[in-house]
Amino acid sequence: MSSTELPPVLATAVTPRVGAVRVAAGERLRSVGLPGITLTIRSRPPEREGLPPALYVHGLGGSSQNWSGLMPLLDGILDSEAVDLPGFGDSPPPDDGNYSVTGHARAVIRYLDAAGRGPVHLFGNSLGGAVATRVAAVRPDLVRTLTLISPALPEIRAQRTAWPTALLAVPGVARLFTRLTKEWSAEQRVRGVMALCYGDPSIVTPEAFREAVEELERRLALPYFWDAMTRSSRGLVNAYTLGGQHGLWRQAERVLAPTLLIYGGRDQLVGYRMAQRAARAFRDARLLSLPEAGHVAMMEYPETVATAFRELLADTGESASSSAAGAGS
Repeated sequence: MSSTELPPVLATAVTPRVGAVRVAAGERLRSVGLPGITLTIRSRPPEREGLPPALYVHGLGGSSQNWSGLMPLLDGILDSEAVDLPGFGDSPPPDDGNYSVTGHARAVIRYLDAAGRGPVHLFGNSLGGAVATRVAAVRPDLVRTLTLISPALPEIRAQRTAWPTALLAVPGVARLFTRLTKEWSAEQRVRGVMALCYGDPSIVTPEAFREAVEELERRLALPYFWDAMTRSSRGLVNAYTLGGQHGLWRQAERVLAPTLLIYGGRDQLVGYRMAQRAARAFRDARLLSLPEAGHVAMMEYPETVATAFRELLADTGESASSSAAGAGS
């Protein structure tokens, strides 16, 4: 594995240079070269030596920045890193063009194996929740606990508001959508995304909105932006159709790690009704329902999510081991 530290205000340039990626106070970015992929990793220096490692995996269309509100709240108990999946954030596309859930899971596994950070406290949102579920099922040695926020697990009857995302998987739709919306400003696009993802979009501060617009403008300039979105959408839809031991629900049943499930009552992408099914599927599950939250609870209610995770640690005895590790450093 090759790892290159990046200056705190810049990110790597692999294809092509379109602008700097935002780095919040206390964060660092680095580029990690692995066989067939290059990943950008966002991290926070741990408060002390010996803290257990954590890895955060974002959802479709997101990036490691989606975790910038939650990670500082866990500084005292975790050594946190968030990954930009291949083709998202500041990570370039994978060499083989594989954007399937398995492909993304393989990227996470390759990084954890190469970095030697496992087992980690693994977090996943939406698509990242499906990816994290697969990682925990096939490589239990890499996962200490699993925290899933609105995980994209198969639904028989998806909500109508989720249909446009699924339609991106249909050949030609992304190209058509791009043509039909070419006059839309980045501000209009961000407002639409926030209306879809937040339970109450009014909680987004003007500064956060401006940063989201700047990030979208940067990513829209990347020649592979829509390809990554389309292929990842197709990969998620294909994962929904898999049966047998490769099915996501079957894999959820195989997860050994203590699991925290967080669902939002106003989620327009993942059905709130799926919460109970998920709680039954994961063998060691705890369920937190947030009636006012949408699809990205870690961005809407980071303090609540951080408190729930701390309770998971206390419930599983992990907090004691963390304290012991810190005391010995």
